[in-house]
Amino acid sequence: MFFPMFIILGVEMKISDLKIYNLSVPLIKEFKTSLRTVSSAEDTIVKIETDTGFFGLGEAPPTAEITGDINQGIQGLIINKIKPLLIGEDPENIDKLHYLIENSAVNNSSAKAAVDIALYDLFSKIHKAPLYKLLGGYQNMLTTDMTISVNSSAEMREDALQAVKAGYKNLKLKVGKGVEEDIERVKVVREAIGDQINIKIDANQGWQPKEAIYAIKEMEAEKLNIEFVEQPTAALDFEGLKFVRDNVLTPIMADESMFSPADCLRLLEMRACDLINIKLMKSGGIYNALKINAIAEAHGVEVMVGSMLEAKVSVTAAAHLAAAKKNITRCDLDAPSLLAEDPVTGGMKIDGPEIKLPSNPGLGITGVKNLKEIK
Repeated sequence: MFFPMFIILGVEMKISDLKIYNLSVPLIKEFKTSLRTVSSAEDTIVKIETDTGFFGLGEAPPTAEITGDINQGIQGLIINKIKPLLIGEDPENIDKLHYLIENSAVNNSSAKAAVDIALYDLFSKIHKAPLYKLLGGYQNMLTTDMTISVNSSAEMREDALQAVKAGYKNLKLKVGKGVEEDIERVKVVREAIGDQINIKIDANQGWQPKEAIYAIKEMEAEKLNIEFVEQPTAALDFEGLKFVRDNVLTPIMADESMFSPADCLRLLEMRACDLINIKLMKSGGIYNALKINAIAEAHGVEVMVGSMLEAKVSVTAAAHLAAAKKNITRCDLDAPSLLAEDPVTGGMKIDGPEIKLPSNPGLGITGVKNLKEIK
């Protein structure tokens, strides 16, 4: 489905409509973490239109295990709560629009993110600039890692070797399904790929604090050279995360613990982590993500931008954010590469681990195929 854009200059713009669509894309291979197993991306696409012909696109995946959101809830909130607040508003009033979205309901970060992304796409199209330029414009090239799902050590070894063969120099190994087994998984992969490939591990809350300390220290003793460990403990256990960070040498990254600017401030004031992972579906979109990055930068803490199992609309938005800011030093934006097909025309260009941001306005996306409109 393609969306033509008509430009009428010199006319005060208003948001005239908001539409939502279902998008279903199969994965190349099942995606497995300690929290879930997924075989397809089942996302909601948002299209915001103005009375002058401009449009903006956004996207949200249902990730109930992390954000608590499912598609029916995402779509219901957008149509029943957010849409009535936005109709008739000036699309350039980003601050006002954010507060309307934020006050439409508590939580529901994925629904808010989809609308936020569409508004930023629309805003940067109006100003005839790629989004990353308006957000800061630090660079237009990024390098992402490749995620290796948690499986048997033998299967993870083969998946890691395939990723390295495809040109990836940064691998993120999913663990969190048995401490001893996890140590073996990482050891087997490290032995297979050698010392020149960077490894980070993500337990997705799969360990208790003492288990995490034991596992990480064992990996340190084995000299497995882990760049960092992402979210080893339960999301709400900030003290447990700090306990781990205080008792290992390997840097600790907060992911599921860190949704909001307030979460970021609390984690960093507690010194509970060394790094943070911003995901637009947790932060509620780009507006709050910018605040989170600013807080992290003020504390001297670097940021990674990641994604859920999303198609290229929202991952392109995340890439624009990552490219805009110097303090965002790492990317985990491989989700589109896990899909069996790409329904999105335009957006970021992916060449193995390399991502190039488009030079055309907004997200640089002109259409999305195979959409089913929700009335």
